[in-house]
Amino acid sequence: MFTKLLVANRGEIAVRIIRACKEMGILTVAVFSEADREALHVSLADESYCIGPAAAKDSYLNMEAILSVAMHSGAQAVHPGYGFLSENARFAALCRSCGLVFVGPSPEVISLMGDKDEARRAMQKAGVPVTPGSDLIQGPEQLLSEARRIGFPLLVKARAGGGGRGIRRVEDEQGLLSAYEAASAEARAAFGDGEVYLEKYLRPVKHIEVQLLCDGKGHVCCLPERECSMQRRSQKLLEESPSPAVDAALRRRLMDAARTAARACGYTGVGTVEFLLDEKKNFYFMEMNTRLQVEHPVTETVTGLDLVKWQIRIAAGVPLDFSESDISLLGHAIECRINAENPFKGFLPSSGAISLLHIPGGPSVRFDTAVYQGYVVPPYYDSMIGKLIVGAMTREEAVRKMQAALCELVIEGVEHTGEMHMELLALPEFVSGSYDTGTLDRLQGNGSPT
Repeated sequence: MFTKLLVANRGEIAVRIIRACKEMGILTVAVFSEADREALHVSLADESYCIGPAAAKDSYLNMEAILSVAMHSGAQAVHPGYGFLSENARFAALCRSCGLVFVGPSPEVISLMGDKDEARRAMQKAGVPVTPGSDLIQGPEQLLSEARRIGFPLLVKARAGGGGRGIRRVEDEQGLLSAYEAASAEARAAFGDGEVYLEKYLRPVKHIEVQLLCDGKGHVCCLPERECSMQRRSQKLLEESPSPAVDAALRRRLMDAARTAARACGYTGVGTVEFLLDEKKNFYFMEMNTRLQVEHPVTETVTGLDLVKWQIRIAAGVPLDFSESDISLLGHAIECRINAENPFKGFLPSSGAISLLHIPGGPSVRFDTAVYQGYVVPPYYDSMIGKLIVGAMTREEAVRKMQAALCELVIEGVEHTGEMHMELLALPEFVSGSYDTGTLDRLQGNGSPT
């Protein structure tokens, strides 16, 4: 096992990793930007080093600075968390060349699954269902011919996209060329790669994902699915497990496909296979996230596993000591992402000092956060300031528990999305479990504040 690990991230995920390491007896090294000198992860770590100015490109994306700290501090491994460098194949390769263990899959697997076009090809070859689509588009003529073959509506998708960027929905031929150019330009600016392909736009669909744990001995363990369909413009807002749309038979099929996907690419570590599920219970591979997911606490709540600890153990060469047959669903879990935004003013980001903070408590109530009373939320990074997670024996009980926890949550000094989540939980579509990835966008189009 490692004796010292560097956490190449910030915010709540950095705090989460440091806490797991403390429980495992592993010393931790934090890196921080000048804007994060007073951040919680800085004070919790055993060692802390400033790696640059506030801008992420000069600090949390500064590979050379992070690796220099890792080597100087004597860290044996680097945990990237999520976001930033977590799915950067070059960074993973640099860690390896420096004699450091990257807590995640190999650079080769990250590269393969990060290229959505290559990932689709790999999944097709392995027999995993994929959404009808095209190869990479080489020009306007191919764009039009492929669009006509696939049929409208469709999506123009960047092969290197993520987080909803580099994606445009097209309803007819009239908007095709402009969507192609916009998606390509956005992807080039965000990811340095403007290549795009076309994919049939399925609607209505649910966003279902399967959590994987794969050790270096060939063992693949699939955990019960997460429902991530409550989205705004392709950004997840709320997750739950298990999905109200998935029964035992469908769960087995999803797990079989996820297991096949993992073995097809030689996956090692903690990862997630994401699927689209249509009304007829057909599902299609969407992508594979080669990292820890933001919503991992939902799975931890319904399985009793600590995914961060297992991520570190697997990276250290420890084999899984359990199998899928040892895992059973422990009720129902819901997670609400609490962002420093005003949902009633176009989700305008909010920053500033937190003047009052009260965190909900009680059995099976968890708030993963890095904020504290007096903490100044900086304007430079992602707006998520915490994740509120609850667990209960049934979905109905979990909904009531989340409503109670949201009522108890107090964050003053910045705007946040707590009130919006109260509205989401009360939506008839959520109560019935019939919501899909387009539900919230449709409601907003009809004038609803949510």
